[in-house]
Amino acid sequence: MEETEVVIAGAGPTGLTLAYELALAGVQTLVLEKLPRRIEQVKGGAIQPRTAELLEMRGLLEPLRDRSLPREPVGGHFAMLPVPLDCTPWDTRCPYPISIPQWRVEELLEERATARGARILRDTPVTAVEPGDGVTVEAGGLRVRARYLVACDGGRSTVRKLLGQPFPGRPGTYLAVLADVRLSATSSLVPRRMGHISTMTRMAGGYWAMLVPIGGERYRFTFGREGDADLTKDTPVTEEEIAAALRAVYGEETVLGGVDNASRFTDATRQVEHYRVGDVLFAGDAAHIHPPLGGQGLNTGVQDAINLGWKLAATIQGRASAGLLDTYETERRPVGAGVLHHTSAQRVLADPRPGEDVLALRDIFVDLLRLPDANRHLAGLMSGLSLRYDLPGDHPLTGHRMPDADLITDAGPVRASTLFRSGHAVLLDLGGVVPPDLRLPAGVDLVRAKSGLDAAAVLIRPDGYVCWATDGATGTLLPAIKEHLSR
Repeated sequence: MEETEVVIAGAGPTGLTLAYELALAGVQTLVLEKLPRRIEQVKGGAIQPRTAELLEMRGLLEPLRDRSLPREPVGGHFAMLPVPLDCTPWDTRCPYPISIPQWRVEELLEERATARGARILRDTPVTAVEPGDGVTVEAGGLRVRARYLVACDGGRSTVRKLLGQPFPGRPGTYLAVLADVRLSATSSLVPRRMGHISTMTRMAGGYWAMLVPIGGERYRFTFGREGDADLTKDTPVTEEEIAAALRAVYGEETVLGGVDNASRFTDATRQVEHYRVGDVLFAGDAAHIHPPLGGQGLNTGVQDAINLGWKLAATIQGRASAGLLDTYETERRPVGAGVLHHTSAQRVLADPRPGEDVLALRDIFVDLLRLPDANRHLAGLMSGLSLRYDLPGDHPLTGHRMPDADLITDAGPVRASTLFRSGHAVLLDLGGVVPPDLRLPAGVDLVRAKSGLDAAAVLIRPDGYVCWATDGATGTLLPAIKEHLSR
């Protein structure tokens, strides 16, 4: 029997992000993926601003930008309404979504995770899970013993089913197609550039559709129509079906040249009751699914992984405070529930065949989105920039994300984001208040600097959230480190 510290089921963005985080911390990690090779499908095609900030903290953002698709510098959306969301009031260097095929995200994460020592086995589906003083996993003829198993194996999670974990929620209200296609000829109705989503949606011939250029003759084509009740999510998508939708919406002059891949999806809404069941944890789509509006799936999953990674590593390496791993569920389950909540609201507003009441509601919402405060609120919600964890402490910074501030150190100017490349927590001494002889535990880096932040010292977790701050006195620093980070 093989042994490792952590087994991850699933090599999508969530699983590979977690693999990188664990490998960065020196944790033995094995990823088991049922597919023999990566599917080069656009799928989740946008990195939201908060996810971009987190990737920047690990030095992963620029390599992803190099693999991204051309996109106009325009904000995201709420329910596909024609008012871009403005993230600039949220003090971010990443105010716009980044358009990038999901497989490109997976490609980079796999490169970086394996370079750090993570192992990834493809064509190795999980077939059995035996909890008990750790977890034993059977997959593809392999038997592995691990301290923890993390299910990142999607909305139809095999791990979740093997453990009999409920996945309550609502079934989908529609069935739609997502396809990466090549067009050999196009009409004037076909968009030439990737812009705001509200400019790229059309309805005609009984279909609703969105055609997004992704380079050369290639497009991401999303469509649906009434009368597909006899189809299921597993019904194969045919070229004839795609060609018919293209002609109906974009005219006879638009000719399908080929289909690279295609699949069906629904707007089902579900969430597991517990993100941790003993030594098994759930993340990404294995923990929550929701209507595909605003690029929330990939982003919520990556953020799940970054929240979990450092906590799991600290627990395995004996550095964790009591109950630290349980905070993964207490922090991330409400976030997932919030995503289910607002995507359900968007589903109503984005109904492709709205009645008069929904049209009236849209008009009101468009007016609201033009108000700066309302736009700021929804921009923070959709981008993830407004997320605040409920952490103890009365300083205004506590629980909020650490902005990527400009810092002046003895070695010269640096950006705050660069301090987190190692995956450690960071204690920023901004007012010379941290004693020079203070001994910090492993996994906490002390940086003395000057900045415009309104605090004398700030303790930031490895996932970029402030867990302690002071305007002068440091008497509660060591208790805070013990409570939030280590023994």
